[in-house]
Amino acid sequence: MRGQWTGTYKGQNVEGEMIANIDEVGDHFECEIYIAPYEKEVPASVGYASTIDRGEHHRITANVYPIDPRNARQTTWENIKDLYPEDTFHNDRVEVTIRKKAGNIYLQSVENPTLFSGVASKFHAPERSKIEAYVKTWSDFKAYLTEFSDSAFLFRGQSKAWPLRTAFHRRERYRLNEFVNQDIFTLHRRLSGLTDHFFDLSVPDQNGAFLNLLQHHGYPTPLLDWSYSPYVAAFFGFRDVKKNSNEDGYVRIFLFDAGAWRKDFMQLTHLALPSPHLSVMEFLSMNNPRQFPQQAVTTVTNVADIESHILIRELTKNTKYIYAVDIPYSERETAMKDLKFMGITAGSIFPGIDGVCEALREVNFDA
Repeated sequence: MRGQWTGTYKGQNVEGEMIANIDEVGDHFECEIYIAPYEKEVPASVGYASTIDRGEHHRITANVYPIDPRNARQTTWENIKDLYPEDTFHNDRVEVTIRKKAGNIYLQSVENPTLFSGVASKFHAPERSKIEAYVKTWSDFKAYLTEFSDSAFLFRGQSKAWPLRTAFHRRERYRLNEFVNQDIFTLHRRLSGLTDHFFDLSVPDQNGAFLNLLQHHGYPTPLLDWSYSPYVAAFFGFRDVKKNSNEDGYVRIFLFDAGAWRKDFMQLTHLALPSPHLSVMEFLSMNNPRQFPQQAVTTVTNVADIESHILIRELTKNTKYIYAVDIPYSERETAMKDLKFMGITAGSIFPGIDGVCEALREVNFDA
């Protein structure tokens, strides 16, 4: 049952989207369930509940909180009830059954008549990206980039055509509120004595900068790294390919039209939201010397399946947002020499001892 489940729900005179984030914790499951109505007569909500065991059929009591429509953050009914008609009410506890059957989960309130029912399917990560790619040589790739020179595109390089997923979701974590309230709190407490700047997490820019710092130092977050430079992206793609490798394979470069995406979809600065979102963020560079040389920019998301999220919106908006290019491993030496001539090396991308050592390893060793 662990995973991210997305689907729809029906309530009394209301329908909408549902996201269930379920983590396996010891001998049971912890659930974080969001519902977002299509119509705005009632607020979106988030419910939290624990199961007794790891079975496939449970009866649970969820503590439910409304989402403030002004900032999309969890709140109390007292804080927002004046925004809705007088006869609107919001339950703070709901007893529901949740069962897994034939690849779906089904939620239904215990009350009679039923106040709520929903069905959702689980995201299963594919081994390869679903984005169709063009195969190009290094020279052809450089020529291809001229089509994007005046556009607000972002670029991401990978040594293989893995699907676009955050490290947080790749590690089979799903409850974002738990990440915000536990992981970030603990990391902030332990790292504050090690950073030159004290990050005030109540300030959105500083909160984002702290998240970005964690991301750049290897902690799994719901962030995905991109660059404004296609050549920096190419460096990251070829970086983990062995020198003089005879292995057949391709480096994958993603090209994302962030300009069109920002124009078409609301960009939100926080993580735990009732509806699926992918937001492009430029965080302050605090205690993060790698951010500027990497021309780094970040996407923030609450969805495990980023590619489907983008592709569905391409269909609804009739707009192409994401492209991909595959470059053969055999082009590695040509590409890395070219990138070095441009000043893109481990020494420039990773300021400090690690970067210098990696740059000289590239020069002095064959593998």
